[in-house]
Amino acid sequence: MLVSLIIAQIVSWTVILGLGVALVALARQVGILHMRVAPAGALATAGGSAVADDTAGLVGQSIDGRMLTLGGPLPGTALRLLMFVSAQCPLCKGLIPVARSFAQHERIALTFVGDDDPAAQRAMIAQHGLQGYDFVNDALVGRTLGVGKLPFAVLIDEQGRILSKGLVNSREHLESLIVAHEMGVRTVQDYIAGLRHVAA
Repeated sequence: MLVSLIIAQIVSWTVILGLGVALVALARQVGILHMRVAPAGALATAGGSAVADDTAGLVGQSIDGRMLTLGGPLPGTALRLLMFVSAQCPLCKGLIPVARSFAQHERIALTFVGDDDPAAQRAMIAQHGLQGYDFVNDALVGRTLGVGKLPFAVLIDEQGRILSKGLVNSREHLESLIVAHEMGVRTVQDYIAGLRHVAA
């Protein structure tokens, strides 16, 4: 009887140790997989102002005719997000509530920017409850920043420098603008390319 109990204890401890080794191996594989799978990131585009460029002097006309300062130093506002949208873009309309939630959660000053028929933009503002946000409707702003397709976002710091920018179509893409800034890279894609270069 005592021999059977000792054998059972040895077997159980062997199984527990085996499970521990398997768990460590699994955790290692998950880590490797995490490094290999590319995170979703805002797609950077060529043209216009680049990351780290100063935005001093960047202004745009709001939907109600006021001239708004979009670039340059803005003391007291750590981060600003320029969200480029259009009333003709279904994806933009779906992303507007996401951008509002994201900006509120991250404590970012949010400004919507577009280049469309003012009446259509006003209808979109009313439909999505954007009356409390600055809404710039000025083609020059998009050309200056190199906006070719929508929805597009540009993240600017307190000193007025562009931290990151790119095409966005999900909250993950918006978050990647912050992640790229925090990691000190121009874009998430640049970070991934660097990892692949190191691994090669």
